[in-house]
Amino acid sequence: MYLADSRSTPPSPTPAVLGRRSAVPGTVLALGTVSLVTDVSSEMVTAVMPLYLVVGLGLSPLGFGFLDGIYNGVGALVRLLGGYLGDRGGNRHKAVAAAGYGLSALCKPLLLLAHTGPLIGAVLAVDRTGKGLRTAPRDAMISLATEPAQRGRAFGVHRAMDTTGALLGPLAAFAVLRLAVDGYDAVFAVSGCIAALGVLILLLFVPGHRRTVPGAPRPSGSARGRRATWQLLRLRGLRRLTVCAALLGLTTISDSFLYLLIQRRLGLPAHLLPLLPLGTAAAFLVLAVPLGMAADRIGRRRLFAMGHLLLLVGYGLLLVPLSDGWTGVLPVLVLQGAFYAATDGVLAAAAADTLPPAQRGAGLALVGTGQALARFTGSLAFGAFWSAWGTGIALAAATGGLAVCTAAAMVVLRLTDSQVTTERAS
Repeated sequence: MYLADSRSTPPSPTPAVLGRRSAVPGTVLALGTVSLVTDVSSEMVTAVMPLYLVVGLGLSPLGFGFLDGIYNGVGALVRLLGGYLGDRGGNRHKAVAAAGYGLSALCKPLLLLAHTGPLIGAVLAVDRTGKGLRTAPRDAMISLATEPAQRGRAFGVHRAMDTTGALLGPLAAFAVLRLAVDGYDAVFAVSGCIAALGVLILLLFVPGHRRTVPGAPRPSGSARGRRATWQLLRLRGLRRLTVCAALLGLTTISDSFLYLLIQRRLGLPAHLLPLLPLGTAAAFLVLAVPLGMAADRIGRRRLFAMGHLLLLVGYGLLLVPLSDGWTGVLPVLVLQGAFYAATDGVLAAAAADTLPPAQRGAGLALVGTGQALARFTGSLAFGAFWSAWGTGIALAAATGGLAVCTAAAMVVLRLTDSQVTTERAS
């Protein structure tokens, strides 16, 4: 912590210097390392949780949908708080992000003590609270450290490093399940140790810039600062992006449900379920940087909407009979990974284009909150459809809804990046 905070803030580089340097600042690489290590920990738990809840504890699809919704959506309730606190008082993004990472790390060992649905739901809620606190400040640090023209690439590099952790996490979970006697408890214990390492890297190696940002809300004006956060939705570009992210998130099937669908359709052995995320993570890892650079060229909003077309094709493949073995499932996993590469970091970069630096964290939190709440609702709805009518109707309903929302988003997100810049300047 003292190593990072004691470093002086370097002067802003001139354009000539920027041309000779890498387009990816050191802050982005350090945050990428933190995300890589943390994602190994998180994905170890995510990879085994569907099997642990549905097979081990015998939860119904509706019950699993509720817990999955908590895991993916409850962070939205505190994401705005994380963004606001990071902006407040002169750029405290690192401190708020560290609190979020630390809270999530503390929750991993608690899974060793939780053996019922309500207790697991409570632990997952606290874990996702930590994620909600850290996400917007982390993305704000990335955007503030990067030149505007290179934001797509910077977020692509960060997401690629993050996805490396997502690739290693299921492998680690698979190895632990095969080697340990009490497989699930061993996964949770190892995950907690790795999460603690991620917090340590953040404290030691991510620079902590405590400088005052012009126009940042003062600590004494907290109520006024919160009102200013909601007033960001008056920005037409941000408002459109938030609405589209929410609509598309509402019709997106969660990863856990998707892997359960694939496992049941193919009749894969239960112990192979943790390997399914590897296809998604590998495609995300390979495509994150190229698609981030493409977003800088063709427009980030445009690529975000187009990325959902890839996911739509993947859902369409699931509606038809799959081939036996891995050849039937790999195209679906690759399309899902390409979807994340075209939307995850690209959405954050697109939102940053519309926001003033002093409210970067709060604005990114607004967009992320809308998307996360929609995905929480979508998980509940998909679980209810599955319980009532089976997987076929649930998947068909999600596919039809995604097709309609994607078409609508491609119409709504008609502003180009240059038009958004003009809007901010006016």
